[in-house]
Amino acid sequence: MSLRKYAAEFLGTFCLVFLAVGAAVFGISATVGVGGTGPGSGILGVAFAFGLVLFALAYAFGPISGTNVNPAVTLGMLLAKRLSLKDAVGYWVAQVLGAIAGAALLQAFVSFFGVTDRTGALGTNSYDNGAINMTGAFVLEVVLTAVFVLVILLVTEKAATPTLAGAAIGFTLVLVHIVGIPLTGTSVNPARSFGPALFVGGEALAQVWLFIVAPLVGAVVAWAAWKLLRVEATAEKSRS
Repeated sequence: MSLRKYAAEFLGTFCLVFLAVGAAVFGISATVGVGGTGPGSGILGVAFAFGLVLFALAYAFGPISGTNVNPAVTLGMLLAKRLSLKDAVGYWVAQVLGAIAGAALLQAFVSFFGVTDRTGALGTNSYDNGAINMTGAFVLEVVLTAVFVLVILLVTEKAATPTLAGAAIGFTLVLVHIVGIPLTGTSVNPARSFGPALFVGGEALAQVWLFIVAPLVGAVVAWAAWKLLRVEATAEKSRS
């Protein structure tokens, strides 16, 4: 039933934003692009938070919706013809709403429950932080998303080992966050970026377009690479 799939995508994206972005908001010891000391989870802690949350969600919601929890992943699945357009649209709506709900709860902790936002901006992404310029941020997000979505497309093939897919996907997300956090905060997920930016407003909301467009472009690049690899694999089989 489609409603069950959409509910899984809503809840999964909610958990990803609240728990993983929350690891940055509640615990990171430095803002993006700026060195710092003191208690907190730091870059590695936040990177592993994203990966471990997705790892858990893959097994919890995978049998229901496939655990996309990311509009870029959904676009990749749509292009690969693993999702219908109707389901893709439903997933996108559910993911955005889930991200907004997760960000709303984070904002509530900061505004009403006395929690300090250690990122200073609810874990939003940015490209004017002194670490990277706009063009660099766009290219970085395209590349990181392309790598992430390509891994997902490959490890979820019928010929792949299904029991290892969640681990491969989760650890790939850890790696792209280790690379991207010091530069943009790492998006690779338009919903994850939009939810917090909606509550912060200002520059965060003005810059969020990049963290929506670049991951979607990255998903198209990943699909093209996946398609090429499939063509090559088919050609190899026909020659053997």
